[in-house]
Amino acid sequence: MTDIHELSALDLAAAVRAGEVSPTEVAEHTLERAHRLGPGVGAFAHVADERARAQAAEAEELLADVGSAARGGGALPPFLGVPVPVKDLTMVAGLPFELGSAAFEGFVAPVDDGVATLLRAAGTLMVGKTTTPELGLPPYTEPDVAPPARTPWDLGRTAGGSSGGAAAAVAAGIVPVAHGSDGGGSIRIPAAACGLVGLKPSRGRVSKGPHGVDGSGLTTDGVLTRTVRDTAAFLDVLAQPWPGDTYLLPAPRGTFLEACERDTGRLRVGVLTEPVNVADAPVHPEALAAVDRAVRLLEGMGHHVDRAPLPFGEAEWDAFMPLWSVGPLQAPLPPGGEERLVPLTRWMREVGRSVTGAQYADAVTGVQRLTRQTALAWSAFDVILSPTLAQPPVPIGSMRDDADPAADFQAQKAFTPWTSAWNIIGAPAISLPLHRAVVDGAELPFGVMLGARTGQEETLLALAAQLEAADPWPAFAPGLPA
Repeated sequence: MTDIHELSALDLAAAVRAGEVSPTEVAEHTLERAHRLGPGVGAFAHVADERARAQAAEAEELLADVGSAARGGGALPPFLGVPVPVKDLTMVAGLPFELGSAAFEGFVAPVDDGVATLLRAAGTLMVGKTTTPELGLPPYTEPDVAPPARTPWDLGRTAGGSSGGAAAAVAAGIVPVAHGSDGGGSIRIPAAACGLVGLKPSRGRVSKGPHGVDGSGLTTDGVLTRTVRDTAAFLDVLAQPWPGDTYLLPAPRGTFLEACERDTGRLRVGVLTEPVNVADAPVHPEALAAVDRAVRLLEGMGHHVDRAPLPFGEAEWDAFMPLWSVGPLQAPLPPGGEERLVPLTRWMREVGRSVTGAQYADAVTGVQRLTRQTALAWSAFDVILSPTLAQPPVPIGSMRDDADPAADFQAQKAFTPWTSAWNIIGAPAISLPLHRAVVDGAELPFGVMLGARTGQEETLLALAAQLEAADPWPAFAPGLPA
């Protein structure tokens, strides 16, 4: 059999069901790689050895109980024995919950968040909490409380953020899939930096229940994977409603995994390479080359491709800022916690304190107007194609600017001039690692982003699967340790 860490999540689940590998073997293999490779890429805030081993033992008992007749999968959880770490912005009962911040050091989660509950019900092994920047704010993962998350493609460069540790864990071949969350690109940014697949689902597709709420509706949960089908299969796991949900979407026609096999028909694809949130953001030639590569593939498949208009610009994007800056104010800091925050977080909280109630209400309505404006501007298209990032993954430390957090934030915007638009309008978007190029002597991945109308994840996944089949990307970075 192929080495455990080389298998996709779907293939590993099938191997466990078939008895080709035991959950304990999977857990031990994963934990060894987590301890050996994890520190070098900054993947984990905490490795949960005891929890993973206990859950592997439970999985073996379940396999024994159902008997060999059920090992085709019918009576078993879909991902029994598959290791899936959880980002340290999400609670897993009894494990540290420190949000990438010294201010929350030593805090232990009292309950499982809903996505952790669903991942456990799917049979996954909780092997650890992945690193995140403080409160998940920037698109780089360089917390004061853990090593920075590094892309395995070039260890001198960022894995992105805020799901940087999750992406590093998958890209380093420690786990086949990792939980992430996305409030402005935090799944898609690290996917692009690490050569992975990253889907931000539609607003209302993945519930914040039963303990969380949607608030401004900018954030959602998902996963980072190496394959489109793994991403689709885990959307099937996570797209479950909880009582009292604010946003609800119709269920898919079948399953999201089945959507990967469907014929999309001839789609109308709009191409957007003009930055949205920073008018003069420089765009790397290879980021544009990635889009050109996607255009050639799409046209070769028979899809209609045309240029899409800019739906709104930098000034209108500012409607997003009051929502983003007020969010960190809601963090339940313990006494003395403010002084332990990094400068960027303190600056954002100060900006948030300056926002009046009327300004916040205007931001809410402004975002809703932008959603309608964008729907009208893109009404001629089924899918919008853009680069995921304006630049390759940047060197560690080059964006974080403790002396000038406002400049730090501007650099973040220029690095990610398209991702947050999809959080504003609440529609789904997926980053695919379609392109690679040598930059400063290192081969680096460049992602392309495809977005669709709200609720149209099936279309995105079907199209993404077409692209994956037409132009497969490498599963791992070149030179990855065995």
